[in-house]
Amino acid sequence: MLDSVIVGSVIQRCREQKGLSQEVVSGLAGIGRTHLSAIERGVRKPTLETFYRIGEALSMPPSALLAMIEEEMVKVQS
Repeated sequence: MLDSVIVGSVIQRCREQKGLSQEVVSGLAGIGRTHLSAIERGVRKPTLETFYRIGEALSMPPSALLAMIEEEMVKVQS
């Protein structure tokens, strides 16, 4: 099962590593800042479209973002 907290923490980590604010990423992704905040906190799960847009806003292929999420989930399960 997909853990929304892990999804959010990976997105937040990538955003912070790139030195981008929630305001900038949400603007580039075409979503509200509060929506991005809820995703990063694990309160909401992004739709596939939103996930793709967030990846693009972070200048990352969504597949790379997903690979990082899968990696983190494996760590938690071990």
